[in-house]
Amino acid sequence: MSITTIIQNSKFKIQNLLSHQGLRRYGANTAWLFAEQILRMFTGFLVGIWVARYLGPEKFGLFSYALAFVSIFQGIAKLGLDGIVVRDLVRGPQKNKIYLGTSFWLKLIGGFITLLIIIMILVFQSIIQNSTFVSNLFTSTNIYILIIAAGLIFQGFEVVDFYYQATVQAKYISLRRMIQMVFSSIIRIILVLIRADLVWFVLVTLFDSVSLAVFSWLIYRAQGLPNFIKYFDWNIGKRLLKDSWPLIFSGIAIMIYMRIDQVMIKNMLGDKELGLYSAAVKLAEVGYFIPMVITQSMFPAIVNAKKTSEELYYKRLQKLLSLLIWIAILIALPISIFSKQIIYFLYGEKFLEASNVLAITIWASLFVFIGVGASQWFLTENLQNLAFYRTLYGAITNVILNFIFIPYFGIIGASVATIISQAIATYFSLLFNKKTLKIFKLVSIAFFYPKPNL
Repeated sequence: MSITTIIQNSKFKIQNLLSHQGLRRYGANTAWLFAEQILRMFTGFLVGIWVARYLGPEKFGLFSYALAFVSIFQGIAKLGLDGIVVRDLVRGPQKNKIYLGTSFWLKLIGGFITLLIIIMILVFQSIIQNSTFVSNLFTSTNIYILIIAAGLIFQGFEVVDFYYQATVQAKYISLRRMIQMVFSSIIRIILVLIRADLVWFVLVTLFDSVSLAVFSWLIYRAQGLPNFIKYFDWNIGKRLLKDSWPLIFSGIAIMIYMRIDQVMIKNMLGDKELGLYSAAVKLAEVGYFIPMVITQSMFPAIVNAKKTSEELYYKRLQKLLSLLIWIAILIALPISIFSKQIIYFLYGEKFLEASNVLAITIWASLFVFIGVGASQWFLTENLQNLAFYRTLYGAITNVILNFIFIPYFGIIGASVATIISQAIATYFSLLFNKKTLKIFKLVSIAFFYPKPNL
């Protein structure tokens, strides 16, 4: 089958899916989220590339290491509440204030606990080093990590997004993100023009977290919506944590198999190699917003369908998975073919070695899209514990394969390890439990046939 035929078939299947009334219903909501991400591509993404070109592979690698290190612990700060709170807001809108307030305080506490854990790890690393404790603790790398980690405290204000997701009002989410994005991009451009040191770019990441929290609160309150901060229900909090604890560990496992390769490359190969690898990974991950946007917009429709009809529920899931898979193929194919030209055009000759990494890593997006789509089924069926195990399989696989592949194949080996671990986590692990065979069937059908056959 030729490439032209694959693209034409993919476009035909996507058109069939978009013609479905259930998908069109939430089209306006999805459009706002896409508008935000388009702006992100033309501001944050392009400015990010400019920053990478300015810093060069070595400094960019150090910056990427600090970001990757913190992101591994981000799942603790989030407490796995995102999808669960949205689900409960859809099911019981009369308790919005209590759900939002309770989840806000839980996430705030989670942010402080995560920051404390990171500090303890850095202290422990410094103690076991050969030289003096103080000199090891206050290295530039550790300072960068602590600055970025401080932003986790402000994740409590993400609950504003939960409200707008549940009420299908994505324009308010997108509006505050776009305002913040413009401010952040302007600051980064100024820093490049004045040839600022790396630490200032690290500080901008903390500014991003603070400004997002401020804009979220201002837009929410400007609509006259109630102040949820003064509400907390311990019984609801315990139930939320009971439902979310598998997702907490799942979130940690996700970030391990998404970011542990960068931590290992830094320690096994060095900053420059990590800079090259990170440049390719950032390009490969550009499209990851697409499944997030689509599933966030469609999640209320899927939850409501579950209430009324199992048949409608699985039809919507099937169409969602089919849409995500074929979009992923359309994205990965041209990027893989023209990876060298893309890297040279965007990053310049210093990063040209990253082109082979991009050509391979971009295909991990196929399994990322599958994983995001399938996660809606796990949430709706209240099977978060199974979602954790499938992610754990991928994380363990990624660590083992990176230990084997990186010493022999360098950053190319890390790319191959990423694809294999993603495939195991999001697809093949569904075969390991009888309860997940149905979603395995849905995903398998979605590869070849856009309509459900259950």
